[in-house]
Amino acid sequence: MDHQYDNMHTNDYMQPEDDWDRDLLLDPAWEKQQRKTFTAWCNSHLRKAGTQIENIDEDFRDGLKLMLLLEVISGERLPKPERGKMRVHKIANVNKALNFITSKGVKLVSIGAEEIVDGNAKMTLGMIWTIILRFAIQDISVEETSAKEGLLLWCQRKTAPYKNVNIQNFHISWKDGLGFCALIHRHRPELIDYGKLRKDDPFTNLNTAFDVAERFLDIPRMLDAEDIVGTARPDEKAIMTYVSSFYHAFSGAQKAETAANRICKVLAVNQENEQLMEDYEKLASDLLEWIRRTIPWLENRAPENTMQAMQQKLEDFRDYRRLHKPPKVQEKCQLEINFNTLQTKLRLSNRPAFMPSEGKMVSDINRAWGGLEHAEKGYEEWLLNEIRRLERLDHLAEKFRQKASIHEAWTDGKENLLQQKDYETASLSDIKALLKKHEAFESDLAAHQDRVEQIAAIAQELNELDYYDSPNVNARCQRICDQWDHLGALTQKRREALERTEKLLETIDQLYLEYAKRAAPFNNWMEGAMEDLQDTFIVHTIEEVQGLTTAHEQFKATLPEADKERQAILGIHNEVSKIAQTYHVNMAGSNPYSTISPQEINKKWDHVRQLVPRRDQALVDEHARQQQNERLRKQFASQANVIGPWIQTKMQEIGRISIEMHGTLEDQLNHLRQYEKSIVNYKPKIDQLESDHQQIQEALIFDNKHTNYTMEHIRVGWEQLLTTIARTINEVENQILTRDAKGISQEQMNEFRNSFNHFDREHSGTLGPDEFKACLISLGYDIGNDPQKKTGMMDSDDFRACLISMGYNMGEAEFARIMNVVDPNRLGVVTFQAFIDFMSRETADTDTADQVMASFKILAGEKNYITADELRRELPPDQAAYCIARMAPYMGHDAVPGALDYMSFSTALYGESDL
Repeated sequence: MDHQYDNMHTNDYMQPEDDWDRDLLLDPAWEKQQRKTFTAWCNSHLRKAGTQIENIDEDFRDGLKLMLLLEVISGERLPKPERGKMRVHKIANVNKALNFITSKGVKLVSIGAEEIVDGNAKMTLGMIWTIILRFAIQDISVEETSAKEGLLLWCQRKTAPYKNVNIQNFHISWKDGLGFCALIHRHRPELIDYGKLRKDDPFTNLNTAFDVAERFLDIPRMLDAEDIVGTARPDEKAIMTYVSSFYHAFSGAQKAETAANRICKVLAVNQENEQLMEDYEKLASDLLEWIRRTIPWLENRAPENTMQAMQQKLEDFRDYRRLHKPPKVQEKCQLEINFNTLQTKLRLSNRPAFMPSEGKMVSDINRAWGGLEHAEKGYEEWLLNEIRRLERLDHLAEKFRQKASIHEAWTDGKENLLQQKDYETASLSDIKALLKKHEAFESDLAAHQDRVEQIAAIAQELNELDYYDSPNVNARCQRICDQWDHLGALTQKRREALERTEKLLETIDQLYLEYAKRAAPFNNWMEGAMEDLQDTFIVHTIEEVQGLTTAHEQFKATLPEADKERQAILGIHNEVSKIAQTYHVNMAGSNPYSTISPQEINKKWDHVRQLVPRRDQALVDEHARQQQNERLRKQFASQANVIGPWIQTKMQEIGRISIEMHGTLEDQLNHLRQYEKSIVNYKPKIDQLESDHQQIQEALIFDNKHTNYTMEHIRVGWEQLLTTIARTINEVENQILTRDAKGISQEQMNEFRNSFNHFDREHSGTLGPDEFKACLISLGYDIGNDPQKKTGMMDSDDFRACLISMGYNMGEAEFARIMNVVDPNRLGVVTFQAFIDFMSRETADTDTADQVMASFKILAGEKNYITADELRRELPPDQAAYCIARMAPYMGHDAVPGALDYMSFSTALYGESDL
């Protein structure tokens, strides 16, 4: 403590001594009390040197015991005393004592060596009071109060729990003796039964306190009960001197209590931080495990064989997006918030930053989350493509079966017919008839060539689209093609046989032949028409439906011409009948050239006429369905075109709030929480859009020309908005936490934010090294020479001269050290939180490892080790157990069994984050 401080406090208590200059006599009662108290106080120290005084104004006259007293209480050596008996020798010794007192910064008022040598009682008592003030009272300070106020505050705090005790001064507040008894009982309750004391019995109370203090606390009896009770207002100096002895007697306990409180505070911080670290590790592990289990499911592209199975996969994916993923988004956001809060608490308590286990950094979780979203995006697209593929496959497979069945029905029995030997025994007319019939068959065979090619083409497309039943399709197609080739061979063989006998054929009924030639293609046209009219169709737009409708109308326009052809074919058959009747031809058999009867033609024609209105209705229904789909598209687009820009606007507004300085941090926090509330209230619109999106997917709608926003865009934007507002609120909360913990004023915080924003020109929320350097310079920090002129403020020589004139001297090495502090992960950028931590770090009032080590040393009684019993005695049970479990055995040469090393433990509290 410097002399200026000593003079200031000593003068405060020396001002009343000016009364001695105006009145050379003390109040008799006060003088008696001061003599008795000051004598006892001096003897409590002189006995350490093996001597004492009897008469305070006589025994200090030669200066020898006065010098000895000062050596004992100061622990310093005074100049060698004069051993002569003459007055000059006594004055010289007293002056040596007074000079020593003066050297300690004490101003002696009206006290000279001659008065002491002459035995002036008032001056002698004043000198002793000055010594007591300087060496027994002056260093007492509670909550930065002055010595007298500090001692009074200490008494008030220690006696506050006791009834009938109200310490307000150092005179009448002590007359009933309960104040002395309360001080003893507070520190040594076993020495006094406080409950039996009465306020109306001051003699008993005072004598009890003085006797116990002398016997058990080594505090000499400085006053008698009669001195205090018999005086209307006891002497303040005597009472202060007596009470200060109690303070020093209990100061060891006070130091131990302070040390224990400091240790408890440090341990509580460490325990809380360890719990936060454990919670982070568990939450990170659970989230990473969920991502690890989910990604393979999203990356599984094994297709299903049926539309039902693929629809179930799509429904499972919708449940994942609607039910399973949103809670994990919240967990991920909360994990980042917990990590930032923990790091802030560690910085504020002067602890190292928390380093999660390998693979559990926030960046690791973000990387894993990115992989999840990548797999998720591809998975939904694959599901929709697979459903579209299966829909196409089902359509083609049904078309293949229809055409194959029609063709197989047509070929049934054709092989046996071609292999008949009827021409061997037939008549010439029969042979000619058989030849004509065969020509008709060839015409029919050629007409079926197109269907066989269609069947083969459909089978090829099913193979290319990886149809699950392709083997059976291929086998059936192969049988049809093989049979077709066989029919061609048989046809050729039969023609050759008939041609060999052609010269035996002379006549043929041309009408039957013409009938057969015209009936066969017409019959084939009708079969094709029935097939087309019954053909299923897949369309996705109104335009496609309109195209089918136009084609159908064109088909209906051909029906009158087809009906004319039908009437003509039936007319040929009627002509045959007419000729048979006219010429009496034996018509025992049917038309030898055709198996198509007029009845069959009429039946198929009626069927075609029936299928036309059915096709009309199917097209009308499909047109209505496509109109409904278009309504769903527009309904989704009308909402998406509002929600998408709304999300973008909110993101920009949040960015402006976090960057611009309007009001206090609490104002920003309230503003952000209002935004968060409005965002949360917007959630039903997102849910409604999800519902509309599900209807679109269930309707198998794959595109939407009315909007550029997809549901995936909206989902990602919504999740980013929730995460951004939560992160921004957490950043402001951490800034408030830092500001309050570091004692930063709102004006300083505004200055820091304005400087940061000035150099954060891209509004990214971070500064690069050059921007950070310029920001520090703008706030008065010297970062050293800047030969490349990156600051853009002045040329290097002028800039250096300016900084030197300001008294700064921080080179590139120092700036590199600062960057290591604000950018420990070497990302090349400085966040505002890191910037604030750095700006407030130098003024931080935090506990240090040395302070904690010093506190443990007090608890250990100045030993280099501490025992488990001492820890249990001085600390709460849980924190004592915490220390015992973590302290290593003490290995010093002075070790005893069970000794613990508190020094390395204190260092570890600040050097490790995973105790």
